[in-house]
Amino acid sequence: MKIMVIGGGGREHAIVKKLKENPAVDTIYCLPGNGGIAADAVCVPEIGAKDIPAQVEFAKTHGVEYAVVAPDDPLALGAVDALSAVGVPCFGPSAKAAEIESSKVFAKELMKKYGIPTAQYAVFSDMVEALTYLDGHDAPIVVKADGLALGKGVTVAQTREEAKAAVRAMMEDRVFGASGSRVVIEECLTGPEVSVLCFTDGETVAPMVSSMDHKRAGDGDRGPNTGGMGAVAPNPYYTPEIAQTCMETIFLPTVRAMRAEGRTFRGCLYFGLMLTPDGPKVIEYNCRFGDPETQAVLPLLKSDLLTVMQAVTNGTLAQTPVEFFNGASCCVVLASDGYPKTYQTGFPISVSAEAAPHVFFAGARQADGQLVTAGGRVLGVTAVSGSLSGAVREAYRLAGQIGFANKYCRGDIGRKALAALEDDQ
Repeated sequence: MKIMVIGGGGREHAIVKKLKENPAVDTIYCLPGNGGIAADAVCVPEIGAKDIPAQVEFAKTHGVEYAVVAPDDPLALGAVDALSAVGVPCFGPSAKAAEIESSKVFAKELMKKYGIPTAQYAVFSDMVEALTYLDGHDAPIVVKADGLALGKGVTVAQTREEAKAAVRAMMEDRVFGASGSRVVIEECLTGPEVSVLCFTDGETVAPMVSSMDHKRAGDGDRGPNTGGMGAVAPNPYYTPEIAQTCMETIFLPTVRAMRAEGRTFRGCLYFGLMLTPDGPKVIEYNCRFGDPETQAVLPLLKSDLLTVMQAVTNGTLAQTPVEFFNGASCCVVLASDGYPKTYQTGFPISVSAEAAPHVFFAGARQADGQLVTAGGRVLGVTAVSGSLSGAVREAYRLAGQIGFANKYCRGDIGRKALAALEDDQ
């Protein structure tokens, strides 16, 4: 079987490695892929993640039998619609369904209409009105760009001035381009944050193991927001009781709401949740696997990924077991020092034979037969263990066997989760 995976980061590498476990898989093409993914798939660097016509042509000429569209941009641009139109079955939502992530305004209005718990909010397309609104509201307060912004379009402002600066940056300076033409300003929720990725075929919802992302660049959740510096799974704050509440008040209502709106969602629906004193609430939806949550969650998947994905596509998820191993995982991201601001790349990467099976490459390319750094987040290293403390220890041990100039990682991935486990005892 020939499979095509769209994207070129650590998330895609994790998906590729998991798909390879199915003996029916003969060839995996990754468009564009990266220098590290090339060890596990045939990378096609000349076709970018947003080049949908080229992807369609490639799928037709190479006999691709199944496609996985992983990143948000091609999903929002209609990659699944285009591939499905030429007879290539896909994992991922249609462009209409992907709007649950590509428009924060759409997502908030959907939740309001269908009574799905979320933060109170207001929407603005006029900067002066947004700034005036902030004059009447206290910080902390959250400012979000309406459209896609590489996971960086959210500011949790600790002061009113910081919130105003975020509004100006989005609406006047256009730091996120057209994505900032509208902004959502919402109340700042408090409580533990949880990420839950769910397989859904538009009817059935099969949650994956919960996870905890670490967004800030520095230890102790300090420094600027990043695409994610690491993740652990499962999230100790996400109890079976809370999981049941989320299924009844958030997961199934969201999927039913999308169906009622004529936007049936098939793929991976990501729920970013805040466990507030008033119960779980939605911070954000993503229309795809999270990064780096995927690198922590997929290694715990016991069921065959391709089988589950095909069940999502075919609408047979209710008849398909989705099982996970007991235990825990920890993914530590190794980044270029200076990320997410300015940093240098092009440094040779060395990985021990022991660490190699646990590595998911993100920002790496081949140069003269040598793998070198090519991005802010260079790679993630994931360890699985019977306990979270064991997974954290092992992930950092393996991370020590990977070298490149200006290597940087947080030293406290999993610390908050471990503290929560200790509090329970």
